[in-house]
Amino acid sequence: MRQTATFDRSSQTPLKHLLLAWANTHTISIYLDSNNYPHHHHTSWDCLVAVGLHDKIEASAGHAFSALRDFYDQKQDWLFGIFGYDLKNEVEKLRSDHPDHIGMPDLFFFQPQIVAGIRHNQLEIFALDRDPTEVYETIMRAEDPVPDPQPTNRLQYTPRIPKPEYLATVETIRQHIIEGDLYEMNFCQEFYTENAVIDPVATFKRLNALGKAPFSAFIRLNDKYVCCASPERFLRKEGDKLITQPIKGTRRRGQTPEEDALIRLELAASEKDRAENVMIVDLMRNDLARSCQPGSVNVEELFGIHSFETVHQMISTVTGVLRPGVHPVDALRDAFPMGSMTGAPKVMALELIEQYERSRRGLYSGAAGYFAPNGDFDFNVVIRSILYNATAHYLSFQVGGAIVYDSVPEQEYEECLVKAEAMRKALGE
Repeated sequence: MRQTATFDRSSQTPLKHLLLAWANTHTISIYLDSNNYPHHHHTSWDCLVAVGLHDKIEASAGHAFSALRDFYDQKQDWLFGIFGYDLKNEVEKLRSDHPDHIGMPDLFFFQPQIVAGIRHNQLEIFALDRDPTEVYETIMRAEDPVPDPQPTNRLQYTPRIPKPEYLATVETIRQHIIEGDLYEMNFCQEFYTENAVIDPVATFKRLNALGKAPFSAFIRLNDKYVCCASPERFLRKEGDKLITQPIKGTRRRGQTPEEDALIRLELAASEKDRAENVMIVDLMRNDLARSCQPGSVNVEELFGIHSFETVHQMISTVTGVLRPGVHPVDALRDAFPMGSMTGAPKVMALELIEQYERSRRGLYSGAAGYFAPNGDFDFNVVIRSILYNATAHYLSFQVGGAIVYDSVPEQEYEECLVKAEAMRKALGE
C-alpha cells in the first residue's frame, strides 16, 4: 500500500528545480511539467514526478500492448512510461528498417517506488514502503545547480537527409498526393551528432525555460535521456472521457507585439494550415470512434491558435465518451500512432514515411506519460525533443511537418528549422 501525505511549499529554491534534481539521482525517473500553461485545459497536475523501480515491463513491437494491459491489471497503481513510434508495427502490418542509434525500448513502463506531484501550490507524495515525510526531507535536500552551466563545447549537427534531398522528397510526396495515394503525410528528418557530451538536466532546464510547453518531460532510463518540450497532447482519459489535441500549423513568434499579432492572425486565416488541421481532426475523430460510444465524438475546439514562448500553434480539441468495458490500454492502442505525426489515410502515410525517411523515429513522435491508480491517464506527443545516449555519446533531435498538395518545399524546410530552434539554443547555439 502507498502511504500518502501533503506538504506546503516552504523552500527558497523553486520546488520544481528540487524535484528535477532529485529525479536525476535515480537511474529510472520521469519528470512531467505543465509549466502553468494558461490555456492548458483538462489538467490535473502542474508537475508530476516518478522515481525508483518497484517493477517494470519492457517490450518490443509484437505483443507489447497486450503485455502492458496484463501489467496494468496486475498492478492497478501508478504506472509511468513511454510508447515508441515503432509500435506501429504491432498495430498494423508494417516494419522499421532504418538504423536506431538511441536505443530506447518500443515500450517501457514502470511502477515507481515514489510519485511526487505539485497541484494547488502543495506537494503530494505517494510512497511504497517509505515514509512520505522522509521522502519530502530528501527532496528538500536535493542540490539544484544554479545557475545552469552552459555547454562547454559547441556541437556540430549533421542532417540525416541533406537539404537538396529533403526538398526533392517533399516534391515526390506531393506527387503521391496528386496521384491520389494520400491527402497528407508527416515527413520528418533527423539532426544528429556522434560525439556529444552534455549535462542532460541542465539541457532540459534550458529547453524548458525556452519553450515553457504544457507537456514537457525529462526522462531518464539508465544511460538514455529525453529532454522534451512538447506542446502537444496525444490522449488523456478523465473518467469515461477521452481528449486528444492534435497540432497542425506553426509560425515563429514575432519580434514586436504588432508583428506577433499579425503572424497570429495570418496563421488563423491560413487555408493551407486549416486544411492540414481539419484532415487530422477527421482522422482523430475516426480513431476515437473505435473506442467511444456512437455519437459521442465531438470537436470541442477547431483551429484554436495557442501561443507558446517561441511559436504560435494551431490546435484542435476532439473528445469522446469511452464505451463501457473498453480497457484504457486498448483506447491508447486504437489511436496509436497519433494522426498528427502520420497523415491520412494513416496506413498509407505510415508506409510512405518508412520509404522516404532515413532514421528510425524511436521515441520521437511516440508518447510519454502516466496511468493514475483510478484508471485515468495522460500522454503527450514526443516532439521538440532532444534524445541522448550517454554511453554512445549520440545525440539526436528530429523535426518535421505535414506535406499536403499546397506544400512548398523551401517553406517546409524553413518550418523544420523553426521547430528546431529552441532545441539548438538549449544545446548552446
